[in-house]
Amino acid sequence: MERRRAETRGEIISAAWELARETGLVPLSVRRLAQQVGMRAPSLYSYFASKDAIYDAMFAEGQIQLARTIDAYRQPSRAGLRAATHAFFDFCVSDPVRYQLMFQRTIPGFEPTPESYALAIDNLERIRAQLVSAGITSSQHHDLWTAIVTGLVAQQMSNEPEGRRWRDLVDEAVDVFSDHTGLVDEPESTSDNKEPT
Repeated sequence: MERRRAETRGEIISAAWELARETGLVPLSVRRLAQQVGMRAPSLYSYFASKDAIYDAMFAEGQIQLARTIDAYRQPSRAGLRAATHAFFDFCVSDPVRYQLMFQRTIPGFEPTPESYALAIDNLERIRAQLVSAGITSSQHHDLWTAIVTGLVAQQMSNEPEGRRWRDLVDEAVDVFSDHTGLVDEPESTSDNKEPT
């Protein structure tokens, strides 16, 4: 019974994402969402108490997906930071609706629940921990980093959603930040076959 309920909640959230990508987040219609999953609106409310509860579940799902993306890149070097930044950038621009829900205040009056917001704080801590593992410990530098990366994402999404203009600046931005903070490249490995000079 509990498993079936969880599956139905998952189906509703998947349908909510589809509908939001079609119509936008704010105009998301609970009646239309219920129809999309084959139920009446009052039945849907037995799974989610309100429209905000649906948004909250979507927000949490997005944060869980982001956590997986962040955790896949944990190399404490300039090259590792480049790879992680490209992954974060692509995560954001690949789904503008998810980006809006997670990082912008698009829905008037919506605030994620403390439980869902804690997932966002955990993701920020994941990013901070990666920077610390690379030797970047200043909270000012952490703030600078989030401003640089989210600035590139915002520019790409606002001005050239389907293009590469700001995506192509990621490596340069990482290098400027790395030079500023003293993050070095990984030492080059020496080949066993190489003759000493």
